Amino acid sequence: MRLILLTALTMLAFAANSVLNRWAVGPGHIGAVEFAVVRLLAGAAMLAGLVLWQRGGWAWPGPRGRVAGVAGLSAYLLGFSLAYRGLDAGTGALVLFGAVQVTMFAGALIAREAVPPRRWAGAGLALVGLALVAAPGAAGPAPLALMAGAGVGWGVYSLAGRGSADPLAATAWNFLLSVPLVLPLALLAGLSAPDGRGVALAVVSGAATSGLGYALWYRLLPQLGAARAAVAQLSVPVIAALGGAALLAELPGPRFWAAAGLVLGGVALASLPYRSLTSRSSP
Repeated sequence: MRLILLTALTMLAFAANSVLNRWAVGPGHIGAVEFAVVRLLAGAAMLAGLVLWQRGGWAWPGPRGRVAGVAGLSAYLLGFSLAYRGLDAGTGALVLFGAVQVTMFAGALIAREAVPPRRWAGAGLALVGLALVAAPGAAGPAPLALMAGAGVGWGVYSLAGRGSADPLAATAWNFLLSVPLVLPLALLAGLSAPDGRGVALAVVSGAATSGLGYALWYRLLPQLGAARAAVAQLSVPVIAALGGAALLAELPGPRFWAAAGLVLGGVALASLPYRSLTSRSSP
């Protein structure tokens, strides 16, 4: 029961990032670039504090995947915030989730991993779902492209971090090393003065739902295993959509739910082991 509750709390944190970002940027409480910067700084501070508390000091995790990790994280943070100027919380989370999974699939192909037919079929379903979101009459192409870019960034970040011996320390270093990359870009874009609510939402997103959320997720992953972790993450876009409806009055329409069924069904088909799909019991 404790594992289920902690996993649900983590999924709520991940979904909350979409709701908090949309809540802050959509009404203009803070600019999109400013939100990304504050979120990054708050997340870096929280993760650094957690590493110092748990480890009693800093240890360099090594250069492996560091450049790709920092670049991917920076692209994710900026694209995520900029996209929420024109997307509702649920649609943004769905596009992000689908783009991450497609990027991970492409990474497997580039690495020449064996890709079974079921995974091809799942990736195809997810792409059809994303195409439905992007069909004429849905959100504008620019926000969708920005969120898809954010998903590619997070996918690259995830691929770069696979096999890390200490994912929490690696994530803390990636956040810290992203600061000198993101901050100059933000200064070049020009910063505006946010209001107190916008800053507070960005700090909560960075320190709590990102920093603490990632730390808790890495702690739970060994207990969950790959199959249950994949299933758990399927809930994030749905939770974000429900949060957007409850807090921001953004009611998802039939197009969203149809696309969500295709994307999440495709990801489940591609991610879960065959035994998990045919067994009546949990893995």
